[in-house]
Amino acid sequence: MIQIEVKELLKKQKKSKYWFIKNMEGGYQSLSRMMNNQTSSIRFETLEKICNLFDCEIGDLIKRKKD
Repeated sequence: MIQIEVKELLKKQKKSKYWFIKNMEGGYQSLSRMMNNQTSSIRFETLEKICNLFDCEIGDLIKRKKD
């Protein structure tokens, strides 16, 4: 399973969920679903915006978890 590691990045950088949602300028529900790995797709633009926001690489953001 592919997972988006937003919660882990928030924890590592000592940022809040509110900070993330405010800076992403997106809908609360869709960003919350993404943070909880309940989404089935994500746009490259969104991935790039998250990487820029956290100043990280795509490999820091996306992880593959074996079932």
